[in-house]
Amino acid sequence: MHDVCLLTIGAFAARARLSQKALRLYDRLGLLTPAYVDAVTGYRWYRTEQVDRARLVALLRQIDMPLARIADVVELPGPQAAQALTAYWAEVEERRAVQGAVVAHLRDRLSGRRQTMYEIRTVDVAEQAVLTERRSLPADELPRWIPAALGRLERAAVECGGVAGPPYVVYHAEVGPDSDGPAEACVPVADVRAAQLWIEKHRTAVLRVEPAGRLAYTRVTKAQVAYPQIGSAFDAVERWTAREGLTITGPCREVYFADWDAASATDEVCDVAFPVA
Repeated sequence: MHDVCLLTIGAFAARARLSQKALRLYDRLGLLTPAYVDAVTGYRWYRTEQVDRARLVALLRQIDMPLARIADVVELPGPQAAQALTAYWAEVEERRAVQGAVVAHLRDRLSGRRQTMYEIRTVDVAEQAVLTERRSLPADELPRWIPAALGRLERAAVECGGVAGPPYVVYHAEVGPDSDGPAEACVPVADVRAAQLWIEKHRTAVLRVEPAGRLAYTRVTKAQVAYPQIGSAFDAVERWTAREGLTITGPCREVYFADWDAASATDEVCDVAFPVA
């Protein structure tokens, strides 16, 4: 222990502006391993060049990056670490946008206000054949199930003449913390006969015909799709339908017309709709 570059844990903590408790935690997680540990006393010693890594870990913790993710970032070369940081912060901003929309929804609901304005329109849709998957599940599983189910159906549709319209999800009953639907993922297909043959071969989906009709709908952003605030959009369409003297003839649905992964939290991605007559 004659290396003058080694610092005691107390001196290193002061240099790195971290507590000794944090240093012990980072050691256990493999984020910042001491240069030397006394086999008898267990006392930790650090090299001065480890200060930069310690400060980097501390800064990443200040933006609430999970420790497991920090462990990956600090091992990357500078440019790749910067890209990883950018990706993480984009996720944070999207999550905050969604949370902000939820807070706004809850604030209006609790105060009795209905400040969110929705523009309601109608559109006539033609009869179409759709490949579908149906699942009973709670609301917190929807963000995983919907893209997975639509992805499977879109890949199947490629073998059935191609995707013939925007994919959508039909809610046959309430989906929430205490209610599990069911929900039905739907992808229109161009070639009904090819779809029938695909179903006979794979039997992992159902083919049905969606009748022609009219939809009353409002357009929402990616942030507004999150549960529970999307319920206010459905409520707005229902209220408008009643005022216009129209009758709801089927279950509500979400029609996805945009690239979900490429969209930002404030981009319009989805139509919240009801069949009406």
